[in-house]
Amino acid sequence: MLTFIGLGLYDHRDVSVKGLEYIRQASRVFLEGYTSHMKGTTLEEMQTFFGNAITLLTREDVEQNPGEILDAASRGNVAFLTGGDPMVSTTHADLRIRAKERGIETAIIHGASISSAVCGLTGLQNYRFGKSCSLPFPAKNWFPITPIEVIQKNLEAGLHTLVYLDIQEDRCMTVPIAVDLLERMAQTAGISIPCYIGVARAGSMNPVVSAGTAEKVRATEFGPPLHILVVPGPLHVMEREYLTIFGGL
Repeated sequence: MLTFIGLGLYDHRDVSVKGLEYIRQASRVFLEGYTSHMKGTTLEEMQTFFGNAITLLTREDVEQNPGEILDAASRGNVAFLTGGDPMVSTTHADLRIRAKERGIETAIIHGASISSAVCGLTGLQNYRFGKSCSLPFPAKNWFPITPIEVIQKNLEAGLHTLVYLDIQEDRCMTVPIAVDLLERMAQTAGISIPCYIGVARAGSMNPVVSAGTAEKVRATEFGPPLHILVVPGPLHVMEREYLTIFGGL
């Protein structure tokens, strides 16, 4: 049995009661540690709170060498932990397909997702979001352009864009860096982005939300990661009021 369990957004206390019960009863517990980081806790704190040992997995472990996970699930009850909600990432959907192909029973225990948390923190209506995009750090001789193409199409359609910021082993992209990158892309594409909304540490008791021009948002002290960015389309009157009160628009 392979059970995918979403841990929520920030620390070990965000897990659901059902998820916690399954983790404590599992014969093996794996934590996928590359699509998101639980910045409000540590592996040691999770192990103590969950009452079970946790094996930390890299992207290669899950995508290229999932044998250990699937072998364990074929023999006993395995808990596969992820930040946020398990099936937001395609890499987790692929693992579930592989389990099914091996005749391994699977289940999902959902957790809070950044895609819904952003709506709560910013007041943006979820049905007014278009296609989302990821913003990676530029590499030598390579600068991404897909994000600005997605944003441009959404703006033309009057839709909001959720921009996932790069998470690497040694660094996490911040909102000010992301705004700088998008401003460079926008200048090259010949478009203007009138408003940004930066969000930091969703799920914590002290998240930061700042909305406004590139200059305003870049100057905001967001604090430690994780950060995420929204490029809004035209705002509904209630969205604007909410952002004014809770995001300083």
